[in-house]
Amino acid sequence: MKKGLISGMTLIFLITMLAGSFSAEAETQEQCISQSEVKFKNEFRRLWIDHVLWTSNYITSSTTAGAEDQMQVLARLLKNQEDIGNAIKPLYGEKAGNKLTDLLKEHIVIAGKIVDAAKNGKENIVNQLNKEWYRNADDIAAFLSGANPHLKNEDLKESLYMHLELVTNDLSASLEKDWEARIVSIDEGVTHIILMADAISSGVVKQFPEKFNK
Repeated sequence: MKKGLISGMTLIFLITMLAGSFSAEAETQEQCISQSEVKFKNEFRRLWIDHVLWTSNYITSSTTAGAEDQMQVLARLLKNQEDIGNAIKPLYGEKAGNKLTDLLKEHIVIAGKIVDAAKNGKENIVNQLNKEWYRNADDIAAFLSGANPHLKNEDLKESLYMHLELVTNDLSASLEKDWEARIVSIDEGVTHIILMADAISSGVVKQFPEKFNK
């Protein structure tokens, strides 16, 4: 299941590209940011950071012999997907929020199968599941870009693909017991997910300015 770790220069390049393509706000910010906007963006960012950290915790539980908390960690990870879906319901409605949750839960279920297959050395199954994982990422990007004209499908796909690669790096380092590489992959995963969360929340604020004017 070995995939090369993303180099620091590659990650910096992709982060710079993401920041540039997503942030039109960075041109000139003359207006003040409202408290409601700050609150929404901070809470949305926290949910996505939780997504990375609980995914990493699940990898730890799944690849550690004798770990007894795997089911509890998985339940917490799946709840995080519900929390992310719930976060958009006040703006996009119940059906859209549930759809996002379903897509994110599929993302986690596939990831769990990849962890199990990789742990047992089933490379062919890992390759098959990776195709499903990236197809799911395409579905998430299509859903978000379809709901919000300020979010570009290709930008979202690129960002989601990077997330998948960083999770893969985390898993590979864990299986190889390369703890320093694992720390790097988790740090890079958190850095990247903050940028992704901020890009999505900025698009939401642009779409519903009247909801964030106080």
